[in-house]
Amino acid sequence: MKRILASIVTTILIVAMTLGAMFTLVRTTVYVTSIPSPLQRAIAIAAELLLGVVLLLGTVWLATHLAVRIFSVKDAPSPGGPIA
Repeated sequence: MKRILASIVTTILIVAMTLGAMFTLVRTTVYVTSIPSPLQRAIAIAAELLLGVVLLLGTVWLATHLAVRIFSVKDAPSPGGPIA
């Protein structure tokens, strides 16, 4: 039961994080395109690309990390101890 509940909470968290990241990136894109100075706009675009990579890779990393933690199989230790 704990595994099912953890799966549901994790899925909701991942969807919320992804949507939040996308809304943030869209809002940032709208703001960046309205900057009049070409140099400032170029710097802002580079910062936005970095922000996008960090946000979306962070979401993917968290999703995989939580999925592995939830669904990993705990191996029982062998009865004879570790094999040398």
